[in-house]
Amino acid sequence: MSVYLFLAVFLSALAVSLFLTPLVGRLAVRCGAIDLPEGRKVHDKPIPRWGGIAIYAGFILPVLLFLGWGGRGVPALVLGGTMILLVGIIDDLVDLPPWLKLLGQIAAAVALILSGIRIQFLTRPGGGMLYLGLWGIPLTLLWVVGLTNMLNLIDGLDGLAAGVSSIAATALFFVALQKGQTIVALYMVALVGAALGFLRYNFNPARIFMGDAGSLFLGFVLASVSAQGALKGAATIALSIPLVALGVPIIDTVFAIIRRFLNGKPIYKADKGHLHHRLLALGFSQRQAVLLVYLVSICLGIDAVLLSRVPAFLGVALLAVSFLVFFLMAGRIGILRQPPVRAKRH
Repeated sequence: MSVYLFLAVFLSALAVSLFLTPLVGRLAVRCGAIDLPEGRKVHDKPIPRWGGIAIYAGFILPVLLFLGWGGRGVPALVLGGTMILLVGIIDDLVDLPPWLKLLGQIAAAVALILSGIRIQFLTRPGGGMLYLGLWGIPLTLLWVVGLTNMLNLIDGLDGLAAGVSSIAATALFFVALQKGQTIVALYMVALVGAALGFLRYNFNPARIFMGDAGSLFLGFVLASVSAQGALKGAATIALSIPLVALGVPIIDTVFAIIRRFLNGKPIYKADKGHLHHRLLALGFSQRQAVLLVYLVSICLGIDAVLLSRVPAFLGVALLAVSFLVFFLMAGRIGILRQPPVRAKRH
């Protein structure tokens, strides 16, 4: 594929998302999909949700246009992505119970697996491949549902989830190009364009939120594409490259689980102890906190690209050092401590 095709896909996704975002914002207002400034939320005025519909269209339409329905993985992504989008749309409107929301995510992941996309091999640290057989099905299910929720958890500040997803997808785009995985690279460049088009209206001060429709869809696409096995490093642990590229939501979720366990809170119980919340508590403005998380994501994205190029022992060392530094930094800002009750978040 030529650079012109990637540019065409990116610009198409960007244009669709830019055009549709204001329109879906008006639709959200008419339908009552509004995020009100109450409870744990940081915004001070009602803001429409459903920006995820524009992200979805910005991704799906160029993929169908340039790859067609018969393109590798296209039916699976369209089917599963549409299912996860509908779960998010309904949740943004009526606030689904956690168990029903999870059931919808599992259904979308199962649809993906039945369409033929699943993790089939694990790369051994010393070289060689381990065939998973039927064990690949539960591993794929766990990977897709887990990463989908991780993106959902970091959607707490204006522009945060869209920006982090764009950075991670950009890193995975370069890795895919290095490995000759042009279809995967096309998926990633489409996702970057769709997310950036929405980010034009979502960066602080946000005029629209992506809602669960957007954060769930972004997480689902990133998890689904990497589950195809195209982005595994040849001499590193399986899925290590997307793990590093998506390090911010993954580590933030790990800390959330540890924090809630240590404080005797249910793991599914939302709080204001996430990384971006702690940055706000330290006196950072929304923009400053988001830009700082962007910087961390860029560093991890660079690590992911390097991880795909270096020898095995250097890759493992780079992986360990990157996550150790992140854990130490997050621990120092108090991310494991129980957040104050008065804290707010959207």
